[in-house]
Amino acid sequence: MYRLEGKVAVITGGAGGLGRAAGALFAREGASVLLVDKTGSNVEQAARTIGGTCAAFVADVTDPKQVDAYVREAESRFGGLDIALLNAGIVGVSKPVEDYPEEIFDQVMSVNVRAVWLGLRAAIRPMRRRGRGSVVITSSIQGLSALPQTSAYTTSKHAVVGMAKGAALELAKDHIRVNCIHPGMTDTPMMDQIHVASGAPAEMLAAVNATIPMRRYARADEIAQLMLFLASDESSYCTGASYVADGGILASWTATAE
Repeated sequence: MYRLEGKVAVITGGAGGLGRAAGALFAREGASVLLVDKTGSNVEQAARTIGGTCAAFVADVTDPKQVDAYVREAESRFGGLDIALLNAGIVGVSKPVEDYPEEIFDQVMSVNVRAVWLGLRAAIRPMRRRGRGSVVITSSIQGLSALPQTSAYTTSKHAVVGMAKGAALELAKDHIRVNCIHPGMTDTPMMDQIHVASGAPAEMLAAVNATIPMRRYARADEIAQLMLFLASDESSYCTGASYVADGGILASWTATAE
């Protein structure tokens, strides 16, 4: 018995490292998957690689009409919607609060918060028609803590935690669950870009690994396993909660603070 047999899942940020890993795992576990991303060639290639009942849809997740369109596509192509993995996100830039560019702050909030709200809102009606559903929001360990010079990213990742809690309370009566995951450092193309931008990627990787109790980055497929648990009926009594997969980073930060 596959863990997502007969279910339909939409995954935003579907061309990225976590989106691809989740799409591949969900498909292997029996789900029909619609990968959504703004970059057509990348998301189409990801869907072809996964194969089976995995399809691509090109959309700007900050545009309400395009968000409604990807939900309609999931319904028309696969017959409904059971799982919304709202995973699209951007980092922004590293700047002190007083120097942070307003336009970049607005962009980060648009992708990391507004797009999540739009996706959540659009998923409710088709999930009600199914009689149940699971919404999984990708936050970050910075949604439970903070790092300097990341005011936009940290703010956005805290914001979706509040969004998930409020929505979980509203939607519990409809058997729609809403949860957040909080990955730590993960080996994805996004992290590769951050390493390169530092000017010393190998040195940065070594320095960050030294701060992680498990002494390594997560693999994307390890984070996808947590997404799978929350998407599946195995987490049927879990809602309004935060789930951390960070190799012990937050525990070490707490111990240091104490």
